[in-house]
Amino acid sequence: IASVARAWSSTFDSLIGNHMSQALRGTFPLHVPSFLAKYPDFLALGVVLVMMGILVLGARESALVNKWFTGINILVLSFVVLSGFIKGDLHNWQLTEQDYTLAAAGSNDSSSLGPPGSGGFAPFGFDGIFQGAATCFFGFVGFDAIATTGGEAQDPQRSIPFSIVVSLLICFLAYFGVSAALTLMVPYYKIHPESPLPQAFLHIGWGPARYVVVVGTFCALSSSLLGTMFSMSRVTYAMADDRLLFQGLAQIHPRTRTPIMAILASGTLAGVTALFLEFSNLVDLMAIGTLLAYSFVVISVLVLRYQPDQNLRKKEKTENEIEISEREASSLESVPEAGISRILKSLCDPISTNPTQKSGQIVYGCALLLVLLLMILTIILAQGSRYVFSGDPVYTTVAVLLLLLIIGVTVIIWRQPQNPSPLTFRVPILPVLPLVSIFVNVYLMMQMTSGIWVQLGIWNVIGFAIYFGYGIQHSLENNGQQPPASTFQTLDENIP
Repeated sequence: IASVARAWSSTFDSLIGNHMSQALRGTFPLHVPSFLAKYPDFLALGVVLVMMGILVLGARESALVNKWFTGINILVLSFVVLSGFIKGDLHNWQLTEQDYTLAAAGSNDSSSLGPPGSGGFAPFGFDGIFQGAATCFFGFVGFDAIATTGGEAQDPQRSIPFSIVVSLLICFLAYFGVSAALTLMVPYYKIHPESPLPQAFLHIGWGPARYVVVVGTFCALSSSLLGTMFSMSRVTYAMADDRLLFQGLAQIHPRTRTPIMAILASGTLAGVTALFLEFSNLVDLMAIGTLLAYSFVVISVLVLRYQPDQNLRKKEKTENEIEISEREASSLESVPEAGISRILKSLCDPISTNPTQKSGQIVYGCALLLVLLLMILTIILAQGSRYVFSGDPVYTTVAVLLLLLIIGVTVIIWRQPQNPSPLTFRVPILPVLPLVSIFVNVYLMMQMTSGIWVQLGIWNVIGFAIYFGYGIQHSLENNGQQPPASTFQTLDENIP
């Protein structure tokens, strides 16, 4: 939320010639660490407060505003993509270092140019691609808001997975089209870091068109901000309703049926963050936090698929365990084996075709070991990839051993029985697909700077303090209770 509000403010500031930032920097200079802003961004705070007011009015009003923002945004994105393909120059994808030298010689302010790179289609190589992917991962954050509305969907098991896949496809096409158009219109080293699209239209000689782009940019940022604040307030309400957060945050406005305290609390926190934190740090922090959260989700999917059905009756589970114990005992009596061989056989050749408590514990342990091995492997690849691929004996040997261990642990998980409960949507290709997802997420996280990791650690410490100091003790689910009503049944009854 704070990063989008900062982007909104930066776009407006660029439109008026950076007069706002210059005035604020001169009036309120902040001599603080680099991760804090050079000046307090009051416009970003004001934007958050306005969006917070729209959400308080009710879901019908906020949904209507969001539809208008989204519609205008789609029209402007289409205009940008078409303009880029019409006015673009394929030579901008084939630039050389000589082109950069000529551009620097012909520029009055060479400091305005970006880093030169090595030219070509990927001027910064695969390292640059992965660093850019890690930073721009926040572009795909919004689709998780779909999952927060599960209580309001008529057929959530079917519609939510379908909506997520379609949303991801639309986001990919939009980002791909705009990125291609931008880099075709402007050489990569001339892209304006804070207001790229309006400045790109100035570069190609379509000055008046930049105002259309600015309107679309404002609508896109406003839509993203409104949608993010909507989902954040609902998540805050759901956690407060379960007493994971303070119970007062679950208060619902009697007329608008909106979680007013959750909206005010989350909006205030986001506003203060946008006021004082630097935009680049906010983007990186959101990206690494999102990657971490998605990694937890993937690990949960991997572990839960191999757990026994909790809805089985206790008698059935007991009979099943007795039967398995008898079969294990008979097999051990008939085939005397060494201890290690017996352990390996139990790991790779389980007797039961349904998950048991033992097989679930095996998957728990293997999943934790997989995460540890993948973290070590990604650190080696991220920090010492040139040694690995150049054939350094130490780095290469360690990487190969880690890869073999990962394959072995993956095979153990694969051999465990999966939960046969029928679901409309099931993640396919387990355990390989979650393994690849965890590897990519962790590798992208390793591209972040040490300062971002420190900030992530601070936020995690605050979250753990709230959870272990309050949430785990008061949680209704942990105490075997149920909330008085479904989390979303009493919310937003006026949604069209």
